[in-house]
Amino acid sequence: MKKHQIVKSPVKEELMQLDDLDRKILNELIEDARIPYAELAKRHKVSPATIHVRIEKMKVAGIITGTQLKVQPKKLGYDVCCYIGINLNSAGDYPEVIDRLKEIDEVVEAHYTTGKFSIFIKVRCHSIDDLQWVLIGKIQSIEKISATETLVSLQNPIERTIKV
Repeated sequence: MKKHQIVKSPVKEELMQLDDLDRKILNELIEDARIPYAELAKRHKVSPATIHVRIEKMKVAGIITGTQLKVQPKKLGYDVCCYIGINLNSAGDYPEVIDRLKEIDEVVEAHYTTGKFSIFIKVRCHSIDDLQWVLIGKIQSIEKISATETLVSLQNPIERTIKV
């Protein structure tokens, strides 16, 4: 008889309380992460030091986790974007499958989900032929995956981050 393992829920993190200035700063950084602190300070009639302190507090709280360069995949020849729902042999296979998916460069997002699929991934490829190779040669070859379902994206009319 197997012993049942008790898994404790992670401690709920305290959320940082954002005031109006924090929200304004954050929304402007979402639009342009390269905006100088001095420009933000001028727009909001505060000192650059105030902007710096506010941004550092948001970094420490984990609200701001870095900056990223945004590229247009199609301009680089990645003409195919698709989403693949993945079913696992068992829920315990999740960590190993995620580790294997991290090794596949074409996998640009992964989500652990409820519903029909255990994992839902976003894949970018140069062509349908490349997608076929990634799907058959890389993803479906992972032993712990029992089935996949692929949805090809025809357009991406909305792509944004959350506003605060």
